[in-house]
Amino acid sequence: MAPFFPQELIQKKRDGGTLSPAEIAAIVGGIVDGAMGDAQVGAFAMAVFFRGMTAEECADLTRAMARSGYVLGWRSLDLDGPVLDKHSTGGIGDKVSLMLAPIIAACGGFVPMVSGRALGHTGGTVDKLESIPGYLTQPPIEQFRRVVADAGCAIIGQTEELAPADRRLYAIRDVTATVASIPLITASILSKKLAAGLNGLVMDVKFGSGAFMETREQARALAASIVSVAGNAGLTTRALLTDMNQVLGTTAGNALEVTEAVQYLTDGPREARLDRVVRALAAELLVLGRLAGNIAEAEREIERAIQSGAAAERLQRMVQSLGGPGNILRNPEAQLPQAPIRCAAPPLRAGFLRSVDAAAVGRVVLALGGGRRSPQDPIDHAVGLSEVAGIGAAVGPGRPLAVVHARNAAEAEAACAALQAASRVGDAAPASADPVAARL
Repeated sequence: MAPFFPQELIQKKRDGGTLSPAEIAAIVGGIVDGAMGDAQVGAFAMAVFFRGMTAEECADLTRAMARSGYVLGWRSLDLDGPVLDKHSTGGIGDKVSLMLAPIIAACGGFVPMVSGRALGHTGGTVDKLESIPGYLTQPPIEQFRRVVADAGCAIIGQTEELAPADRRLYAIRDVTATVASIPLITASILSKKLAAGLNGLVMDVKFGSGAFMETREQARALAASIVSVAGNAGLTTRALLTDMNQVLGTTAGNALEVTEAVQYLTDGPREARLDRVVRALAAELLVLGRLAGNIAEAEREIERAIQSGAAAERLQRMVQSLGGPGNILRNPEAQLPQAPIRCAAPPLRAGFLRSVDAAAVGRVVLALGGGRRSPQDPIDHAVGLSEVAGIGAAVGPGRPLAVVHARNAAEAEAACAALQAASRVGDAAPASADPVAARL
């Protein structure tokens, strides 16, 4: 075997060259076995960020990363439904997976969801779940398989066995400003999904001030890349483009978002934009998995799963089977960490919220300790925002921009000032828009 010199392949990509399948396989191997140091992995990511990849390179990277560890199979479990999954490109307050996976399970699907941690200013599903006491986000593979078979869904993080190349690359991208690369995002997402042995996938590709793809055109390009590469790998995939110009739901922050998800599946309330995105993605997945004949039928199945309590019961079974409390559905706030300081963030003037810099809101949560600046940083699961006002809402005395949950008064005060700076208030409410903008 020829000697492996990472710097030569990094230079080739830096200078605009096309990497062969063997060269990409060597890079992926170096990421896994440590032959490439963190600096070299970061340099490779930066080279791809600026130079891009051909469709063939992206497909080769995706397949190599999927094969870098264990690839799940489900045939031996004799599941009586399709193996399905959903993935989001990340947003502020995006807790959709926490509701969607139990809904799909209650409708007859099986959801082995391998999710990520926070990237940049966006939250991560695994970080949210780790706010639940005892919840095991990296279980042994066989336990993961058993929970999927029993509860119908299991949401975990990347284990040592599943797509280990992506696990390391993902963490380094987060702290090297190389997140927003279409080839790297495509390979990251699909390597985990291919390793999970899926029958179908639905993508939530976000655009707007709080997304990595700021424009709808960028989001469409990413969605097209994912759908194309997935199709070439034999994984049928649909994608929705959804708006991320404001917080999704009324909370942003790990434990707070878990509470909102539990309330959504039990006695409400259900914020309208969040509800629309959850149901749209779930409906696509039910049709894709042939659990419903069309979108209208799927919507009826989703409503039944929520109103009957079947989806909530699946969430409880998943949480308990992965080490969490057996009563997460009853008073979730009592089960989850709470920040000692709560204060309302008033607007600078009364009126209607016209717009908000969603990325700035994400950075507020990050500054409070709810995210990471480096891969080793701990996360404070208790901090964040609740009662977040949506665009078009009346704000003023008695109706703040949000309620800040902080560790101390100084951080709470800084968060309030940042929220005020990120928000624009006017005399009239803007026209509302459907958060689901397009389907691919």
